[in-house]
Amino acid sequence: HEQLLKMMEERMMDVEQKLRLVKRLLQDKVNQLKEQLSKNTKADAMVKDLYVENAQLLKALEATEQRQKTAERKNYLLEEKIANLNRIVRNLASPSFSP
Repeated sequence: HEQLLKMMEERMMDVEQKLRLVKRLLQDKVNQLKEQLSKNTKADAMVKDLYVENAQLLKALEATEQRQKTAERKNYLLEEKIANLNRIVRNLASPSFSP
């Protein structure tokens, strides 16, 4: 009976030791997962910031493209006016140079 009791005590000590090891491994895993969660949270915040920044840049790009189109339209109109003025000047100069 004593031998059985001693064997059971040894078995209990072995089980307790294994449990402590498992507990330590689980705690390490919990710490690792907490660290990963922290990194993921920071990465998520960065992605959100980049999304907002990208939206702002797109808006600025659209405004710039609109200004460029307006400038091109104004430039085209100015070129037409110059061509018309040159035509008027030629027409005005033609009769005065003709005898």
